[in-house]
Parts: sequence; C-alpha cells; structure tokens
Amino acid sequence: MAAMGKRLLLAWLVACWPGWGIAAPLPVEEVAPGVFVYAGAHEETSAANRGAIANVGFIVGRRCVAVVDTGGSLAVGQGLREAVRVRTELPVCYVINTHVHPDHLLGNAAFAGDKPSFVGHARLPAALAARARTYLAALSRALGPEAGGTPLVPPDTLVQDTLTLDLGGRRLALRAWPTAHTDQDLTVFDEQTGTLWLGDLLFVERIPAVDGSARGWLQVMASLRGLAVQRAVPGHGPATVAWPAALDAQERYLATLVEETRRALQRRLTLQQAVDSVGHAERGKWRLFDLYHPRNVTAVYTELEWED
Repeated sequence: MAAMGKRLLLAWLVACWPGWGIAAPLPVEEVAPGVFVYAGAHEETSAANRGAIANVGFIVGRRCVAVVDTGGSLAVGQGLREAVRVRTELPVCYVINTHVHPDHLLGNAAFAGDKPSFVGHARLPAALAARARTYLAALSRALGPEAGGTPLVPPDTLVQDTLTLDLGGRRLALRAWPTAHTDQDLTVFDEQTGTLWLGDLLFVERIPAVDGSARGWLQVMASLRGLAVQRAVPGHGPATVAWPAALDAQERYLATLVEETRRALQRRLTLQQAVDSVGHAERGKWRLFDLYHPRNVTAVYTELEWED
C-alpha cells in the first residue's frame, strides 16, 4: 500500500505540476553508443544554473532507458527527461541515484510519469530522510521561485552489494561501496560499452568533497583502479575521462589531506590551525578550492582525531 500511495502521489505531481514537461532538453553528449552525458557546471547551485552542476545522463537499451542521476532541481530533471525524449521513444524504466547529494537527485520527480524503479544504495533512504529539510531549504534560498517546491523521491529498489539491471540486450552492473565520498556511494557499469559511471567517487577539475571517510575513499579508489573499464563518467568534470589516470589528482589530494592532517594532530595543532595550514599546496589545482577545502580539512581532522 505504501508503494501504491507513492505512485499515486507521483502521478498527481505529473498531472498538476506547473510547467511540467516543457523544459528545453539538456545538451547531452553521446560518449559511447547509447550512452549520453550532460556535464554540469563547476559552480554552486544558483538561479542562473538551476542546479545543473553535476554530471547526469542516461543509457538506452532495446527495451527501455536507465537514467543515472537527475540533477539539482525539478527543472534540471525535466530538461534531462526532454533530452531522453529527443533521442528515443522508449520509456525510462530505472532512475539510478549514485548518492544522496542534492545536485544528483533533486530532479527525480521529473521521471514520475514513466513509473520507473528508483534505485539507490541501501543506506540512501535514511540519508535522504535525515537531510531532506536542509536540502530543500537550501534549494529555495538558491533558486527562489525557480525551486518550485521540488519534491523528493526516495529509492524503492535498494542495492546492498550488487544488482544487475537489464534494459533489453543491455546489462548494467550496479555496486554499492563502503563509506568513501559518502556512506551510500553506488557505481553503474554498462557492460556493453565498458562505461563506468562513478558518481562523486570521482571528481575531476572541481575539488572533491569529503562527506564520508577520506581513508575509506582512498581504499575504494584502490579497488576501482583494478576494474577493467573502457571509459569513466565522473560526478563532476568532463563527460568522460581516461581510466584509471583520472583518479590520480583526486588520490593525490586526498592522500595529502590525510598525511598532513595526521602531522597536524601529532603536533597538537587546533582545528583552526589545521585548516590554516593543511593541503594549501593544492590551491590553484582545483575549482572551488576556497569554498570546499576548509570543510574537507575539518572533516578529515574529525575523522583522524581519535585514530588508533
């Protein structure tokens, strides 16, 4: 009954939402046959970009389409749905969220009319419930009326370890990872083209954001390096990047954070002293460094403070 209630609510949203379905298509790039990616802007969410700041896209099978992340607002999700419509008449059968951050999933409701399965990490529902009010309030501040009361749509299909989805002659291998960028990171591997969608397990050009465990992230990256991949789609950066070389800069940054924070703790530096000194050689190598780096040092300091 709960699932039926959610479907009815989503159907009502489709019918009643102002301007539903009239957005301009997002300009996606076909990075491999049937694999389409929109590369988000290296910016914070604003009325100008409407929250289109993360890489999102879709994969087309013979039977249906899987969407991978939906953007940072209902409007972005609508634009992505229109991009699907331009390229195929097939329905969207899966909407996959790689993790909880709002720039990746606030567009979910734009796909309600397809009645897809919404797929995410097993820990995603709890994370989304805990952060929902904060995310929607921040979106309202950033977009004003353009936020439009964006509804949140949680996953109804959960990935504990691995899951395979069939789009009709095209299989997607989903994998839930231990705590890294967040505690609900999910990757999507298109077996047909060897394309790996990493979500925010990989940042390129834009500074990584630590919302889980820096040590865990480094361990997950070591595992990712061993995967046989033809191309990778990062959560932020170009639509596709070389594999595994694209991991190098992020690994250097995270390793620097961990090593220099450990030394700061050994010297009994305060948190503010660590923020003022750790990792500053990385400035100039990342977009949005001054906004996110102090937060990252704070997160790593807290993680390592009671390290054995």
